[in-house]
Amino acid sequence: MFENQTRITEFILLGFGDIYEFRIHLILAFLVISIVTVMGNILILLLVVFDQHFNTPMYFFLGNLSFLEACYSSNLFPSTVWALLTGNKTVSFGSCLAQWYIFGSLEIAECCLLCVMSYDRYLAICKPLHYATIMKTQTYIWLAATSWFNGFFTFLILLILMLQLPFCGPNEMDNYFCDYFPLLTLSCSDTSLMKMLGIVEAAVFTLPPFFLTLTSYVYIIAAILKIPSSTGRKKAFSTCSSHLVLVTIFYGSLMTAYMIPKQEMKREMEKYSSLLYTVLPPLLNPFIYSLRNKEVKDALRNNVDRFCHTKQVKRN
Repeated sequence: MFENQTRITEFILLGFGDIYEFRIHLILAFLVISIVTVMGNILILLLVVFDQHFNTPMYFFLGNLSFLEACYSSNLFPSTVWALLTGNKTVSFGSCLAQWYIFGSLEIAECCLLCVMSYDRYLAICKPLHYATIMKTQTYIWLAATSWFNGFFTFLILLILMLQLPFCGPNEMDNYFCDYFPLLTLSCSDTSLMKMLGIVEAAVFTLPPFFLTLTSYVYIIAAILKIPSSTGRKKAFSTCSSHLVLVTIFYGSLMTAYMIPKQEMKREMEKYSSLLYTVLPPLLNPFIYSLRNKEVKDALRNNVDRFCHTKQVKRN
């Protein structure tokens, strides 16, 4: 049934069409961003996995987030760089749907993980005496697993519905990558129900986690204000504000791209908002959540020193 209905075998991505003359600069920019993003997140993941000092719920969630961001960047950036490098803007139908499914699933999983991480910090700061009792091993493993399940199961339903749509009209997509609403516009059938379903699903998996995250940080900030030491307050506010900036960028651009009715939003604004939340959060994650953390920096330094010492001993 699917093969008979689908006449289009590939899509053409036009996202960089208006600025394609700057492709050398774009290639360099995306290469640097991709390398820094993947290497930074993988480095944090390796520390969390192999360093026993990070065997805590907070770093367990951070390891999950870093792995997610590395997968996220690996899913989007290589195809973008390749398209800019070769000038080949085409992507096969199967590859396009696979990219969208992985991308969307990771987006929802990240919404849930950010919410879980803020809840973990709320318990640690506002209810320290109950933290160990509430955040047991099975609890934080279940919270992380639920975040991943929510993402991939929810988008599996949308993927199954998407596969039922016939694509027999134009195949040019005005976007940087394969995304939900640009894909729907290329179907030669009525997609109003699918568009409404996408908006509802985005609202369900974006707004509640966002407000829960915001509520957690309100309580955290209130607790920080009660810290008697000005140095302690300044340090806590520095970390907390950085987290809030990342959360605001991620959720703000996400809600702009998926929850504002398309007729009320210019196409260029939609494209740039999608570029914002696909590039900034994965890039900033290692710096905001980890590399500004003294414990993480000390662990990095110790592991590098140990590695260099081991190599020197082997040479001698």
